[in-house]
Amino acid sequence: MDEAHALLARLERIEALDREGAPPALLLPELHELVREAEAWARRERDPAAEAAAAACATACAAVLGDAIVPA
Repeated sequence: MDEAHALLARLERIEALDREGAPPALLLPELHELVREAEAWARRERDPAAEAAAAACATACAAVLGDAIVPA
């Protein structure tokens, strides 16, 4: 359950940054961490559908953003 709260808190931070008109340099690391946390949560839950969804998000982000996101 802590993972869900962490993901929701990160989503709230992303939404707040977006509302404030934050530049991509502030949003992209938050989005990267959101995807990373979702992948880790899916692995811990051992849910194949969640793992596939998180992996698809990571792949899509990498395809769209390329090197714009610096890995943590």
